[in-house]
Amino acid sequence: MSTYINKWDVEDESFWESVGKKIAYRNLWISIPSLLCAFAVWLYWSIITVQMKNLGFPFDTGQLFTLSAIAGLVGATMRIPNAFLIAISGGRNVIAFTTGLLIIPALGVGIALQNPSTPYITFAVLAALSGLGGGNFSSSMSNISFFFPKRMQGASLGLNAGLGNIGVSVMQILLPFVMTFGLFGALGGAGQPLPADVGNKAAGTLVFIQNSGLVWVPILIVLTLAAWFGMNNLSTATPNLGSSAAAVGKIFGLILIGFVSATVGLYLLLGLKVSMWIVLPVTIVLTVFLMKAVPGDIKTNLNKQFAIFNNKHNWIMTYLYTMTFGSFIGYSAAFPLLIRVVFGELPDGSINPNAPNPFAYAWLGPLVGSIVRPVGGWISDKVGGAKVTQWDTVVMILSALGVAYFVKQASASPQPEQYFMPFLFLFLILFITTGIGNGSTYRMVPIIFKPAQAGPVLGWIAAVAAYGAFIIPRVFGQQVKAGTPEYALYGFAIYYFTCLILNWYYYARKNAEVVC
Repeated sequence: MSTYINKWDVEDESFWESVGKKIAYRNLWISIPSLLCAFAVWLYWSIITVQMKNLGFPFDTGQLFTLSAIAGLVGATMRIPNAFLIAISGGRNVIAFTTGLLIIPALGVGIALQNPSTPYITFAVLAALSGLGGGNFSSSMSNISFFFPKRMQGASLGLNAGLGNIGVSVMQILLPFVMTFGLFGALGGAGQPLPADVGNKAAGTLVFIQNSGLVWVPILIVLTLAAWFGMNNLSTATPNLGSSAAAVGKIFGLILIGFVSATVGLYLLLGLKVSMWIVLPVTIVLTVFLMKAVPGDIKTNLNKQFAIFNNKHNWIMTYLYTMTFGSFIGYSAAFPLLIRVVFGELPDGSINPNAPNPFAYAWLGPLVGSIVRPVGGWISDKVGGAKVTQWDTVVMILSALGVAYFVKQASASPQPEQYFMPFLFLFLILFITTGIGNGSTYRMVPIIFKPAQAGPVLGWIAAVAAYGAFIIPRVFGQQVKAGTPEYALYGFAIYYFTCLILNWYYYARKNAEVVC
C-alpha cells in the first residue's frame, strides 16, 4: 500500500475491520516509541545535571537548573508549530523527520560530556537542540487522532500520550544504568572518576556520563527508518500533501521558525536578563506572528486553525491545562536535581554522607503521573471533567504546601534525610494529581469546543503547558540559589488556587457558563 492513503473512513465499520484497524495500529506502535524517545531526549537533563554535579563539572546549581530550563523553553516553543504540522506536511513525514532530528542533540551530548572542560555555552546549545523532542508531542497526538474512530479516540490517544510520557521514567531508570559501564567500548570514550566527596560513592568510581546521549542514537536511527517506511500519510489529515521533498521542506521551515523564536527568548532571558514572565509571552507571540507571516497555502491553512484565538475558553483552558501538564513536565525535569540539592547538601554546604540517591527515586514521580493520566479521563467520563479538576486542584494545593514544609525543614537540618520519606510521599501525590488533572482537563476540551476547534485547541494548550518544563526548573534554580527552595512551592500553590477559582466559576459551579 502507498504511504499516502486516499480513502480513509474509519467510522465505516467494514472499512475499519478490513483495512483500517491494521494500518492504524501499525502507525500507533511506531508512534509510541518515537514519542517515548522524544520525551527522553527532551528531559534527560534531569539526570545528566545530577551526574554533572557529582563529577565536579565547573557549573553552579543555578546553571545546571538552567540547562533543564533551556530545554524546557525550546521544547514548549517547538510545540506551537508542531501543533499545526500534520495538516500541512503529513503524519508519516512529520514523525520520521522530527524523530530523526533528535539524533543531533543525542550525539552532540554524547561527545560534549566526555570532557568536563567543555564550555557551558556548548551545553546550553545542546540543551536547546534537545528541546526539539519536546515539540513532538503535539504533532504525534494530532497525527494519531486521525487513525482511529471516535469511539476509540480516548484509548488510542491515551496509549500514545501515556506511554509516551513514560519515556521520562524509562530515561531516568536507563541512564543511571548505562553510565556504569563502557556501553560502546572504545568508540564511546573513557569513563570519568567520581571525586572523593560524593556521598556514599567510592572515590575513583568510573562514570560513563556520555552514554546519556549516545544510548539514544541507534534507537533513534531505527525509529526514524521505521516511521519513514512503516507509517502513512492520510488524505483526511493532509488533503493537499504534494511531494515528500516539499513536505519535509515545510516541516523544516516551521520548525526553524519555532527555534528562532526560542533563541530570541533565550537571548532575552540569559543575555539581557529580562524577566521570564516577559520572555514567555514574547516568545509565544513571536512564534505565532512568524508563522502567520509564511506565504501561500501554509498561511491559508494556519489562518483557519488560528480561529481558536478568538475564543476566550481557549485561553481559560490553556491556563488550567498548564496547571496539570505544565506541573507534571516541570516537576519531572526538576525532581532529581531538587533531591540532590535539598537532601544531598548540609546547611554548611558540605556533602551529606547519608543522602538518598536521586536516581533511585526520581523516576517514580513521572511514572505514577503517567500511569494515572487515563484514570482522570475515565473518572471524568463518569462524573464530569470540571468536577474532577476541581477536587484534584484542591489536593494539588495541599500537596504542594506539604512538600514545601518538608523542603524547608530539610534545608535547615543537619540530618535532612529524616525528612525525605514524607517529602517523597507528598511529591508522589503531587505527581498523581498532575496526571489525574491532565486527563480531566483534556477531557473537558471536546465538551467545551466544537469539533473543528477541539483539535487545534488540544495542540495549542499542550504547547503552552509545556512551558512548565522551563518555568519550574527556572523557579527552583532561583529559589535554591536564594536559599529558599520552599518559596517556589508556595508560588505554585498560589497559582493552583487561582486555577481552582477559575475552573469553579466557568465550569464547575451550578449554572456555570459551560457545564463539562
